[in-house]
Amino acid sequence: MTLKTRIFLLAVVPFLAAIAGIGIGVRQQATALAQTQHATMQAAYLSSKEIELRHYVELATSAIAPLYAPDSTPDSADPASATANATANFADLAARTALPATASEADRQRAALAVLQKMDFGPDGYFFVYDLHGRSLMHPREPGLVGQDLWNLRDPQGALTIQQLVSAAQHGGGYVRYMWHRPSTGKLAPKLGYVVPLPRWGWMIGTGIYLDDVDSTLAHIDERASANIERTLQWLGVIALAGVGVIALGALVLNVSEYRSTDAKLKRLAQQVVESQEQERARLSRELHDGISQMLVSAKLLLESALARFERGETRVPAAEASLATGLTRLSDTLREVRRISHALRPAMLDDLGLAAALEQLTRELAEESEIEIGFTRSGDCPPRTRTRTPTSAAPLPDAVNTVLFRIAQEALTNIVKHAQARRAALTLAVTPQAVSLSIADNGRGFDVAHAQADPRAGMGLRNMRERLEPLGGTLTVSSKPGHTVVSAWVPIRAANVADTTNEVRHT
Repeated sequence: MTLKTRIFLLAVVPFLAAIAGIGIGVRQQATALAQTQHATMQAAYLSSKEIELRHYVELATSAIAPLYAPDSTPDSADPASATANATANFADLAARTALPATASEADRQRAALAVLQKMDFGPDGYFFVYDLHGRSLMHPREPGLVGQDLWNLRDPQGALTIQQLVSAAQHGGGYVRYMWHRPSTGKLAPKLGYVVPLPRWGWMIGTGIYLDDVDSTLAHIDERASANIERTLQWLGVIALAGVGVIALGALVLNVSEYRSTDAKLKRLAQQVVESQEQERARLSRELHDGISQMLVSAKLLLESALARFERGETRVPAAEASLATGLTRLSDTLREVRRISHALRPAMLDDLGLAAALEQLTRELAEESEIEIGFTRSGDCPPRTRTRTPTSAAPLPDAVNTVLFRIAQEALTNIVKHAQARRAALTLAVTPQAVSLSIADNGRGFDVAHAQADPRAGMGLRNMRERLEPLGGTLTVSSKPGHTVVSAWVPIRAANVADTTNEVRHT
């Protein structure tokens, strides 16, 4: 196998593997997001429909209240009543069927059924009445069922429909899902019903909505989500093919005599990748902090407002309040996790307050998370680039220096926490007009520096540190023995300024 072929395969195989990994990750994340969206929309829609059904039944019971309890009338001035202002038409209907006080109970029941018979809300919206033994007393869309004993009626899945409705009514009212014929289509469809009892008459009154419209709407949303996922994967395939084509074109013009030039280009490419990663980290951190965090805070405020309204209302719903409280707790946890991720990607303090403040915050956070005592000292001034300078203030450090030294400190302290088994660590930053030095020391178990640098499977962190320092003209020094390990980085400021200016010109 020729060198060109090896280089070509070395470029193509990782690229295709990365594209494949990205495709799998995109599909999994997009599918999970679509499923979450489906569940959220379904829950919200059904919740609104449950409230709507409860209001409909309250309207119906309010309309027949003069017949059911002739000695008492609904207090329409009660601001907590769900039917205070929405039952004018039904009240007129009840008034036209009002009976004298001497009317018998049977006459009142027949009048109440007549009122409920005339009440509907669309072609598939109606009220039904059963006695508590399963006998149909009124069904405006299927009059043939009236008078029949439907106690043992089962749906195609074998569920006892009427018994479930009666059981919910006997427990004070509730929601039941079952299958029933839809009047507009004549076909069985899933239905959500809400029933309440009329104990004095031994009745159950209720209504419901058909859920196949909900299912079809959600299915359409799922289809669109699936189409978007497939379109994204197709774009990834196009990008993969384009990338392979570019790599193949580059492989055609490779020559062994250009090894040194190629090596230099690879180093520059590696540096650009590091810079791109830092830029992407900063962008993602800003988007998490300024976008998702703000939306989560807004959602939290809305949930807190809803919970406060529940708690101040005259009618308490403990289950709903508990659910809202649980949701608020989980939303707060999510908000903290988003902020933690945003800070881990790139702390805003590094850009706003400078390297010293970011390192001090880093040591404080790691000390809190671990049981290691981590100290931080500094000498010299390293103000942020965004701060207004005075004639006597020190020049700010280049962005490249800030980023490289912060990542080196982050890598070194993380290794100390994970592997060093140290009780104490110290971070020292020294800034002079000519150079910046950073030293990280600990009293851990130490390691074999020569072995770590020679073994390609070990010492990745040290190699990454050196690669970060190389474009800035910096050096890395490592010494280690049991009880004392020191990692020191040194960067000349003049060379760093040149590198930082070069990067700015290249990006421009």
